Amino acid sequence: MREFGLIGRSLGHSFSQTYFTQKFHDLGLADCRYDLHELPTAAELPVLLRAHPGLRGLNVTVPYKQDVLPLLDEVVLAAALIGAVNVIDVRPDGRLVGHNTDYIGFRESLRRFLPSTRAGAPALVLGMGGAAKAVEAALRDLGIPYQLVGRRPGGPSLTYADLTPAVLAAHPLIINATPVGTFPHVEEAPDLPYGALTPGHYLYDLVYNPRETAFMARGRAAGAQVKNGYEMLCLQAEAAWDIWNPPA
Repeated sequence: MREFGLIGRSLGHSFSQTYFTQKFHDLGLADCRYDLHELPTAAELPVLLRAHPGLRGLNVTVPYKQDVLPLLDEVVLAAALIGAVNVIDVRPDGRLVGHNTDYIGFRESLRRFLPSTRAGAPALVLGMGGAAKAVEAALRDLGIPYQLVGRRPGGPSLTYADLTPAVLAAHPLIINATPVGTFPHVEEAPDLPYGALTPGHYLYDLVYNPRETAFMARGRAAGAQVKNGYEMLCLQAEAAWDIWNPPA
Protein backbone atom coordinates (compact mmCIF):
# COMPACT_ATOMS: atom_id res chain seq x y z
CA MET A 1 0.00 0.00 0.00
CA ARG A 2 1.37 3.40 -1.02
CA GLU A 3 0.39 6.03 1.52
CA PHE A 4 0.01 9.75 1.03
CA GLY A 5 -1.34 12.34 3.39
CA LEU A 6 -1.66 15.83 4.78
CA ILE A 7 0.04 17.20 7.87
CA GLY A 8 -1.11 20.29 9.70
CA ARG A 9 -3.45 21.30 12.46
CA SER A 10 -7.28 21.23 12.46
CA LEU A 11 -7.71 19.27 9.24
CA GLY A 12 -11.42 18.50 9.48
CA HIS A 13 -12.28 20.49 6.35
CA SER A 14 -9.45 19.11 4.23
CA PHE A 15 -9.68 19.52 0.47
CA SER A 16 -6.77 17.18 -0.17
CA GLN A 17 -8.20 13.95 1.19
CA THR A 18 -11.37 14.21 -0.89
CA TYR A 19 -9.43 15.21 -3.99
CA PHE A 20 -6.86 12.44 -3.87
CA THR A 21 -9.27 9.73 -2.77
CA GLN A 22 -11.37 10.52 -5.84
CA LYS A 23 -8.25 10.60 -7.99
CA PHE A 24 -7.17 7.16 -6.80
CA HIS A 25 -10.66 5.83 -7.57
CA ASP A 26 -10.67 7.38 -11.05
CA LEU A 27 -7.24 5.94 -11.85
CA GLY A 28 -8.06 2.51 -10.41
CA LEU A 29 -5.26 2.77 -7.86
CA ALA A 30 -6.48 0.39 -5.18
CA ASP A 31 -3.01 0.31 -3.63
CA CYS A 32 -3.04 4.02 -2.73
CA ARG A 33 -4.61 5.79 0.22
CA TYR A 34 -4.62 9.35 1.53
CA ASP A 35 -4.95 10.17 5.24
CA LEU A 36 -5.06 13.24 7.45
CA HIS A 37 -2.37 13.55 10.11
CA GLU A 38 -2.97 16.26 12.67
CA LEU A 39 0.33 16.94 14.42
CA PRO A 40 0.71 18.99 17.63
CA THR A 41 3.97 20.39 16.21
CA ALA A 42 5.94 19.97 13.00
CA ALA A 43 8.66 18.29 15.08
CA GLU A 44 6.41 15.20 15.20
CA LEU A 45 7.07 14.53 11.50
CA PRO A 46 9.83 11.91 12.12
CA VAL A 47 7.52 10.07 14.53
CA LEU A 48 4.79 9.98 11.87
CA LEU A 49 7.19 8.62 9.26
CA ARG A 50 8.37 5.84 11.56
CA ALA A 51 4.75 4.88 12.30
CA HIS A 52 3.85 4.86 8.58
CA PRO A 53 6.72 3.33 6.60
CA GLY A 54 4.47 3.20 3.53
CA LEU A 55 4.31 7.00 3.23
CA ARG A 56 5.50 8.19 -0.17
CA GLY A 57 4.34 11.78 -0.14
CA LEU A 58 2.87 14.45 2.11
CA ASN A 59 1.09 17.73 1.63
CA VAL A 60 1.81 20.37 4.25
CA THR A 61 -0.67 23.00 5.37
CA VAL A 62 -0.71 25.78 7.95
CA PRO A 63 0.91 26.30 10.31
CA TYR A 64 3.78 23.99 9.27
CA LYS A 65 4.79 25.16 5.78
CA GLN A 66 7.83 26.90 7.22
CA ASP A 67 8.31 24.82 10.35
CA VAL A 68 9.11 21.65 8.37
CA LEU A 69 12.05 23.22 6.52
CA PRO A 70 14.77 22.22 9.03
CA LEU A 71 13.41 18.64 9.12
CA LEU A 72 14.00 18.04 5.40
CA ASP A 73 17.08 16.61 3.71
CA GLU A 74 16.69 18.84 0.68
CA VAL A 75 14.55 21.78 -0.43
CA VAL A 76 14.31 22.52 -4.15
CA LEU A 77 15.38 26.00 -5.20
CA ALA A 78 11.91 27.43 -5.86
CA ALA A 79 10.66 26.38 -2.42
CA ALA A 80 13.84 27.65 -0.76
CA LEU A 81 13.41 31.07 -2.38
CA ILE A 82 9.78 31.19 -1.27
CA GLY A 83 10.72 30.03 2.21
CA ALA A 84 7.82 27.59 2.51
CA VAL A 85 7.07 23.98 1.60
CA ASN A 86 3.66 22.50 0.90
CA VAL A 87 4.76 19.16 -0.61
CA ILE A 88 7.21 16.59 0.74
CA ASP A 89 8.51 13.85 -1.52
CA VAL A 90 9.44 10.81 0.58
CA ARG A 91 12.11 9.08 -1.48
CA PRO A 92 12.60 5.28 -1.45
CA ASP A 93 15.86 5.79 0.47
CA GLY A 94 14.00 7.79 3.13
CA ARG A 95 15.25 11.21 2.06
CA LEU A 96 12.74 14.03 2.45
CA VAL A 97 12.65 16.59 -0.36
CA GLY A 98 10.58 19.75 0.00
CA HIS A 99 8.72 21.46 -2.85
CA ASN A 100 6.29 24.32 -3.23
CA THR A 101 3.44 23.72 -5.67
CA ASP A 102 1.25 26.50 -4.26
CA TYR A 103 3.01 29.01 -6.46
CA ILE A 104 2.66 26.73 -9.51
CA GLY A 105 -1.06 26.35 -8.91
CA PHE A 106 -1.58 30.07 -8.37
CA ARG A 107 0.57 31.05 -11.35
CA GLU A 108 -1.31 28.82 -13.78
CA SER A 109 -4.72 29.76 -12.39
CA LEU A 110 -3.90 33.47 -12.60
CA ARG A 111 -2.81 33.05 -16.21
CA ARG A 112 -6.25 31.70 -17.01
CA PHE A 113 -7.96 34.53 -15.12
CA LEU A 114 -6.19 37.64 -16.40
CA PRO A 115 -6.78 38.74 -20.00
CA SER A 116 -3.69 39.53 -22.04
CA THR A 117 -4.48 43.23 -21.80
CA ARG A 118 -4.02 43.05 -18.03
CA ALA A 119 -1.07 40.63 -17.97
CA GLY A 120 1.43 43.18 -16.63
CA ALA A 121 -0.91 45.31 -14.53
CA PRO A 122 0.35 46.07 -11.00
CA ALA A 123 -1.06 44.01 -8.16
CA LEU A 124 -1.80 44.39 -4.46
CA VAL A 125 -1.07 41.27 -2.40
CA LEU A 126 -3.04 41.25 0.84
CA GLY A 127 -1.09 39.35 3.49
CA MET A 128 2.53 38.62 4.30
CA GLY A 129 2.50 34.96 5.36
CA GLY A 130 3.46 31.76 3.58
CA ALA A 131 0.61 32.00 1.08
CA ALA A 132 1.68 35.52 0.14
CA LYS A 133 5.25 34.29 -0.45
CA ALA A 134 3.97 31.76 -2.98
CA VAL A 135 1.91 34.48 -4.67
CA GLU A 136 4.98 36.71 -4.85
CA ALA A 137 6.97 33.97 -6.58
CA ALA A 138 4.23 33.46 -9.15
CA LEU A 139 3.93 37.19 -9.84
CA ARG A 140 7.68 37.44 -10.35
CA ASP A 141 7.50 34.53 -12.82
CA LEU A 142 4.77 36.35 -14.73
CA GLY A 143 6.50 39.72 -14.68
CA ILE A 144 3.71 41.37 -12.70
CA PRO A 145 4.82 44.21 -10.37
CA TYR A 146 3.22 44.06 -6.95
CA GLN A 147 2.94 45.74 -3.58
CA LEU A 148 2.44 43.85 -0.32
CA VAL A 149 -0.22 44.97 2.14
CA GLY A 150 0.11 44.14 5.84
CA ARG A 151 -1.49 45.16 9.09
CA ARG A 152 1.57 46.74 10.69
CA PRO A 153 3.28 49.93 9.52
CA GLY A 154 6.96 49.96 8.65
CA GLY A 155 9.09 48.38 6.00
CA PRO A 156 8.37 48.38 2.28
CA SER A 157 4.78 47.15 2.56
CA LEU A 158 1.61 49.21 2.64
CA THR A 159 -0.94 49.03 5.43
CA TYR A 160 -4.68 48.80 4.93
CA ALA A 161 -4.91 52.46 5.97
CA ASP A 162 -2.77 53.30 2.92
CA LEU A 163 -5.28 51.78 0.49
CA THR A 164 -6.87 54.93 -0.84
CA PRO A 165 -9.06 54.99 -3.95
CA ALA A 166 -6.02 56.27 -5.87
CA VAL A 167 -3.93 53.27 -4.77
CA LEU A 168 -6.68 50.87 -5.86
CA ALA A 169 -6.99 52.66 -9.19
CA ALA A 170 -3.27 52.10 -9.79
CA HIS A 171 -3.50 48.36 -8.96
CA PRO A 172 -6.15 46.61 -11.08
CA LEU A 173 -5.25 43.17 -9.66
CA ILE A 174 -5.94 42.53 -5.96
CA ILE A 175 -5.06 39.17 -4.42
CA ASN A 176 -6.28 38.09 -1.00
CA ALA A 177 -3.55 35.85 0.42
CA THR A 178 -4.97 35.97 3.97
CA PRO A 179 -7.47 33.56 5.58
CA VAL A 180 -9.96 36.42 6.12
CA GLY A 181 -13.42 35.33 4.99
CA THR A 182 -12.79 31.60 5.34
CA PHE A 183 -15.65 29.46 6.69
CA PRO A 184 -17.09 29.85 9.29
CA HIS A 185 -16.18 33.58 9.32
CA VAL A 186 -17.92 34.18 6.02
CA GLU A 187 -19.04 37.73 6.86
CA GLU A 188 -15.47 39.00 7.13
CA ALA A 189 -13.53 40.68 4.33
CA PRO A 190 -10.20 42.49 4.01
CA ASP A 191 -10.42 46.16 4.93
CA LEU A 192 -10.54 47.86 1.52
CA PRO A 193 -12.36 50.91 0.14
CA TYR A 194 -14.65 48.66 -1.91
CA GLY A 195 -16.45 51.69 -3.31
CA ALA A 196 -13.31 52.45 -5.31
CA LEU A 197 -13.46 49.15 -7.24
CA THR A 198 -14.46 49.26 -10.89
CA PRO A 199 -15.22 46.83 -13.74
CA GLY A 200 -11.53 47.16 -14.59
CA HIS A 201 -10.46 45.37 -11.39
CA TYR A 202 -9.65 41.68 -10.99
CA LEU A 203 -10.01 40.17 -7.53
CA TYR A 204 -8.44 36.78 -6.79
CA ASP A 205 -9.15 35.19 -3.42
CA LEU A 206 -7.00 32.23 -2.35
CA VAL A 207 -9.87 31.23 -0.04
CA TYR A 208 -12.10 28.55 -1.58
CA ASN A 209 -14.59 27.90 1.22
CA PRO A 210 -17.07 29.53 0.82
CA ARG A 211 -17.22 29.45 -2.96
CA GLU A 212 -17.87 33.20 -3.03
CA THR A 213 -16.28 35.12 -0.18
CA ALA A 214 -17.42 38.52 1.06
CA PHE A 215 -14.29 39.94 -0.65
CA MET A 216 -15.45 38.49 -3.96
CA ALA A 217 -19.09 39.46 -3.47
CA ARG A 218 -18.19 43.08 -2.85
CA GLY A 219 -15.96 43.08 -5.89
CA ARG A 220 -18.64 41.54 -8.06
CA ALA A 221 -21.13 44.19 -6.86
CA ALA A 222 -18.75 46.84 -8.20
CA GLY A 223 -18.52 45.08 -11.56
CA ALA A 224 -15.06 43.59 -10.95
CA GLN A 225 -14.04 40.14 -12.19
CA VAL A 226 -13.57 37.68 -9.30
CA LYS A 227 -12.12 34.22 -8.78
CA ASN A 228 -11.63 31.94 -5.79
CA GLY A 229 -8.76 29.58 -4.97
CA TYR A 230 -10.37 26.26 -5.88
CA GLU A 231 -8.67 25.95 -9.27
CA MET A 232 -5.34 26.84 -7.68
CA LEU A 233 -5.83 24.00 -5.18
CA CYS A 234 -6.55 21.51 -7.94
CA LEU A 235 -3.54 22.62 -9.97
CA GLN A 236 -1.17 22.49 -7.00
CA ALA A 237 -2.49 19.02 -6.12
CA GLU A 238 -1.81 17.78 -9.66
CA ALA A 239 1.70 19.23 -9.47
CA ALA A 240 2.22 17.37 -6.19
CA TRP A 241 1.04 14.11 -7.78
CA ASP A 242 3.56 14.59 -10.60
CA ILE A 243 6.32 15.02 -8.02
CA TRP A 244 5.33 11.84 -6.20
CA ASN A 245 5.06 9.91 -9.47
CA PRO A 246 7.91 10.99 -11.75
CA PRO A 247 8.15 9.45 -15.24
CA ALA A 248 9.97 6.13 -15.25
